[in-house]
Amino acid sequence: MDTTATLREKWDELKAKNPSLRIRNAALELGVSEAELLATKIGETVIRLRPEITSILQEIKSLGKVMALTRNEECVHERKGVYLNADFSSPYVGLFVGEDIDLRIFPSVWTKAFSVEETSEHGTRKSLQFFSKDGLAIHKIYLTPQSNDEAFNALVSKYKSDNQEAIETVESVSLDLNEKPDHEINIVSFQKEWETLKDTHDYFGLLKKYNVSRTQAMRLAPSEYYATPIGKEKITSMLETVAKEHFPIMVFVGNKGNIQIHTGEVKRTLWHGNWFNIMDPDFNLHLDMSKIAQTWIVRKPTEDGIVTSIEVFNEMGDLIVQFFGKRKPGIPEMKEWQDVVANL
Repeated sequence: MDTTATLREKWDELKAKNPSLRIRNAALELGVSEAELLATKIGETVIRLRPEITSILQEIKSLGKVMALTRNEECVHERKGVYLNADFSSPYVGLFVGEDIDLRIFPSVWTKAFSVEETSEHGTRKSLQFFSKDGLAIHKIYLTPQSNDEAFNALVSKYKSDNQEAIETVESVSLDLNEKPDHEINIVSFQKEWETLKDTHDYFGLLKKYNVSRTQAMRLAPSEYYATPIGKEKITSMLETVAKEHFPIMVFVGNKGNIQIHTGEVKRTLWHGNWFNIMDPDFNLHLDMSKIAQTWIVRKPTEDGIVTSIEVFNEMGDLIVQFFGKRKPGIPEMKEWQDVVANL
């Protein structure tokens, strides 16, 4: 039996029953990865690209204004703009640093690339889609009406793979869920180093040094001032306040291969089922409030003073989303942001 045809038929059946079903949810329902499901459409609406990821990414600027999408299981971050200032000089982390598109990329995780054309009653959507070896979506780049269609077609033609078989192989990835017991950690030393941080970027190094998970760090923080638990409903009241007061914040959403950052004001917020959404012209955020297990106010010392974040976690202790007041190195944190967080 042709398993590819069978999988494609099952997907077609699912879509016939539920036309608005997204591919990620369809894959979950069918017990396969999103990349495997997408590959069944190779030769129709999908083209496999050679996985020359950094080369492809460094040409995205030619597409003009596009929409960048990064998500995890609980949160979707969509930002429109141009991919500027690419920097892949480090083999471990790639960067795009622009006012609109701001990414931290871990290239070793990106192993699969496709060009996709989706047709619906709203017209045709063209995109480039990138996946990890287990078939999980890492990042997607959608054309907008302002994008350069010719540049997109040229890029797809240039990187088109010789392999256009409508089947995709994936490898399972083992998850390390073991947390080191608290009594094996030098808590006094960990707390002292937290209190003497000089830069927020050093915090991740601190967790690695002591082999502490993010949620464990909340529990072992120097005091409640540094890590304060709050109810998840405070996220929505914070975003509604920020929208009312018109000051810029930073919103970080990531997965194992990419972190996507929005910096700017938030204007329009609304509920849709379990999802709390920001629906602005160039920035959309969709946060599944039902999947939030822990929410914390976190304070980290820096040479510019305290930096305050709201950090949101799922049941596994994975980071879903982080919120900061807009800031840059050398500039103290905004008082408006500190006031909003203090009121939570």
